[in-house]
Amino acid sequence: MVIELKNDFLTVQFKEFGGALSSIKDNDGIEYLWQGDPKYWSSQAPVLFPICGSLRDDEAIYRPNVRPHFTGIIPRHGLVRKKNFSYHPISEDSVAFSITPDSDMLANYPYDFELKIIYTLIEKTIKVTYQVTNRESEKRMPYFIGGHPGFNCPLLDDEEYEDYYLEFEKEETCSVPETFPETGLLDVTKRTPFLNHQKVLELDYALFAKDAITLDCLTSRSVSLKSHKHAKGLRLDFSDFPNLILWSTANKSPFIALEPWSGLSTSLDESDVLEDKRQVTFVDAGKTSEKSFTITIF
Repeated sequence: MVIELKNDFLTVQFKEFGGALSSIKDNDGIEYLWQGDPKYWSSQAPVLFPICGSLRDDEAIYRPNVRPHFTGIIPRHGLVRKKNFSYHPISEDSVAFSITPDSDMLANYPYDFELKIIYTLIEKTIKVTYQVTNRESEKRMPYFIGGHPGFNCPLLDDEEYEDYYLEFEKEETCSVPETFPETGLLDVTKRTPFLNHQKVLELDYALFAKDAITLDCLTSRSVSLKSHKHAKGLRLDFSDFPNLILWSTANKSPFIALEPWSGLSTSLDESDVLEDKRQVTFVDAGKTSEKSFTITIF
């Protein structure tokens, strides 16, 4: 089954596996979303829940009032990205996907939840809304959520990766935490200068020699992918998310991932208790938490 939203500007497709985006094409037939290739990265735009990034040894410890002496196993980027979601058509310009925990999820993340992802097409903009509902009767539920969309770079056949650049909403001066690709962890207390009074970051594969770039101190709430050779590109707006992750593979993959995350991988100075991690979002019993970002094609 093809799940599709279409208007005068864009054709956007989705899949039930992961409840994820699978295609973004403009009227010129240009594909903006990475189409997946195992040589580089087989995925496209996974949804990260209930963690973003990695936990130490994939282990989540919960406070005694949740489940005494219990450790859950949550792999990198969470529990739902390789699960089938239920599809719910809403209108001509909006679709939704939802998932509730199976026994395996509950065995490792002991909360009854519903995750709903709503995609809305508004002219040249795709709005992605995450609604996280805590279906517990009493317990407050901690979670993290994030997007991981990969975008074709270059967009056209006669271009190179280095023809592209990122343009931030504001001039940025910031540092980035040290990363440990072998474990997926961070050290937010050990930092390296990265941007210095810059709005523009020229793309070069050398940027990703040590895996992803974690931008956790940006003042900008939007970033654009642009080419020096033409006016085609896109903008990601992520005001609900404090972090932006940039990623491409070390073997010169023709994509860049622009990832809004509500939290980060465990830092070396943090404990393994999920509720005590930085930037954790809590949802009270019976309540729903909502976060959104947009992708605009130009």
